[in-house]
Amino acid sequence: MSKKVLVVEDERRIRELISDYFAAEDWQVCQAADGAEGLYIFETELPDLVILDLMMPEMDGWELCRKIRRRSDVPVIILTALSGDERQIEGYELGADDYMTKPFSPKVLVSKAEVLLRRVEGRLVSASEVPLGLGVMLHVRTHRIEYEQETFDLTPKELGILQLLLRNRGIVLSRDTILGYVWGTEYEGDVRVVDTHIKKLRSKLGPAADCIRTVFGIGYAYEEPS
Repeated sequence: MSKKVLVVEDERRIRELISDYFAAEDWQVCQAADGAEGLYIFETELPDLVILDLMMPEMDGWELCRKIRRRSDVPVIILTALSGDERQIEGYELGADDYMTKPFSPKVLVSKAEVLLRRVEGRLVSASEVPLGLGVMLHVRTHRIEYEQETFDLTPKELGILQLLLRNRGIVLSRDTILGYVWGTEYEGDVRVVDTHIKKLRSKLGPAADCIRTVFGIGYAYEEPS
């Protein structure tokens, strides 16, 4: 699965320059010209990393960063003409992972993104046990669900769906989005295969089965147990 970056920048020349450098390193690139468009693309495309300008129309980068952090832990690099320690501290307090000021080196920006993504992926791999609530535990490395001293094996597709939903807690993911991330963009089968796998996954989650919520006509979302 290729890496996907969302570039949110209102200056087209800078946005396209950044996009060209990422594309040259085999990243999929999504572009947005303002914060409102950036939020929509973030929720529909589920990028692995976000490059975010601060001074933008419609919704500025500060607000967009806040909204992203309410939904996801995806890495965010702020790219802005604003300098000064206080500005950088504010960016980090909002949840940004790194901060670069203009003018900047596109090569360095891509390198920072690569390192940051590897670090995040390393944390995900090391999190071999993920509590799902209600006494249910996901064992990532062994592909198993455990609760009440019972274990249930997950298929690779079931694990992939569950991890995708967990990473995007509270966000409704369409069947097409789940297909693209778990089956790959080349898959040409019936989209309802997602429903079949969700049904099987719920049967193995026991008390946590209802955490996977069906949004009729759209797709699925993972919500914390109440």
